[in-house]
Amino acid sequence: MGISTINPATGETLKTFEPIADEAIEAKLALAQQAFNKYRHQPFEQRAIWMQTTADILERDREIFAQMMTLEMGKTLKSAIGEVEKCALVCRFYAKNAAQFMADVPATTDASSSFVRYQPLGAILAVMPWNFPFWQVFRFAAPALMAGNVGLLKHASNVPQCALKIQEIFAEAGFPEGVFQTLLVGADKVAKIVADDRVKAATLTGSEPAGESLAANAGKNLKKVVLELGGSDPFIVMSSADLPAALSTAVTSRMLNNGQTCVAAKRFILVEEIADEFIKGFVKKFEELKVGDPMLPETDIGPLATPTILKELDNQVQACIQSGAKLLTGGRALSEKAGNFYLPTILTDIPLDAAARQQEFFGPVALVFRVADIDEAIELANNTSFGLAATAWTTVSSEGDRFISELEAGAVFINGLVKSDPRLPFGGIKRSGYGRELSIQGIHEFVNIKTVWVK
Repeated sequence: MGISTINPATGETLKTFEPIADEAIEAKLALAQQAFNKYRHQPFEQRAIWMQTTADILERDREIFAQMMTLEMGKTLKSAIGEVEKCALVCRFYAKNAAQFMADVPATTDASSSFVRYQPLGAILAVMPWNFPFWQVFRFAAPALMAGNVGLLKHASNVPQCALKIQEIFAEAGFPEGVFQTLLVGADKVAKIVADDRVKAATLTGSEPAGESLAANAGKNLKKVVLELGGSDPFIVMSSADLPAALSTAVTSRMLNNGQTCVAAKRFILVEEIADEFIKGFVKKFEELKVGDPMLPETDIGPLATPTILKELDNQVQACIQSGAKLLTGGRALSEKAGNFYLPTILTDIPLDAAARQQEFFGPVALVFRVADIDEAIELANNTSFGLAATAWTTVSSEGDRFISELEAGAVFINGLVKSDPRLPFGGIKRSGYGRELSIQGIHEFVNIKTVWVK
């Protein structure tokens, strides 16, 4: 795919960019190294001033940035505004807490003095996805830059204007030249960039194949990697649950970002006692959702990001139906509309051998399952190669304790919507990736954890 802005609501190509040449990549890598040599010595107080100013700019121009995201990848404007505000939040969080997170940690040993010191590594490459064009970048950049590293962004090829704008934001905020740079390059250039000695580590949010490729290249060059990949998150509802709250949250979670969210609930696991009532309400709420122009405030679901994503999603849905699953609502693209629109879809009675049970559906499609009890619910929830997050709804404390202990996921939310929060670490296990973003763990991913012993 070329580096272009193609409005997913209309199919119109708005702007096309030429990938930068190898000479320009070399110049940017050289600039990153030069910038790091000076920037690493900047005190936390100065870095915090620049990061707070970044947050100010984000809040000041939130609607401009939001419109750019909506035009490039189709999320609703109201959700895009919320995304920009969340980026400002993570900037302020690390501006406030980075010095404390990076402070020396004393240890009692046989030395006169011993402690752990956290020091930046250098240039960190971020390979970022299109679904949250600002948030995915800022949740990497805020801790990385506050730690004293410098950032190199290889963004998805369908959000080039967002990629360039983020570099402009950091520059306007006062960060020195070269501290954060966008590289308009295709995926074919990533391996060479990772191999460069001036790049010390990498992070990727995206698909399993992309994660495998980056991890292999980084491993070959003995470089640290953080991966946040796909998810097929379970949403378990027990008989004691607050059904109206669970139902409302289920719809919100599945439809976040037009259904294109790694951490969204995708498999809805219902105990028999409440299954009929939940499914009836679920179908009703799905059919009430308004699909249309993402710029309009009344729109609930905008288009999928690309025609390819639309086709792949529909192929998955049709294959699931052909395998024997029952379609409760939706199940088709809106061919009467220009753009990449897909109806909110619910599938149930999915056969045990159906491929859909092990796939991630990246769009407004929910898979519904019935179970007899908590044992069966946990077994089904864990029967996946993914392990990003899980949600369970219950008012029985012993059930909640079992879900917290036994669900195989990087995060477990009880009676609430799964979401990333700067105050909490974020990441997965199994084929959902490894490493953590956000919180104190996120800033420590890309530092030298140095042991110091003095006598």
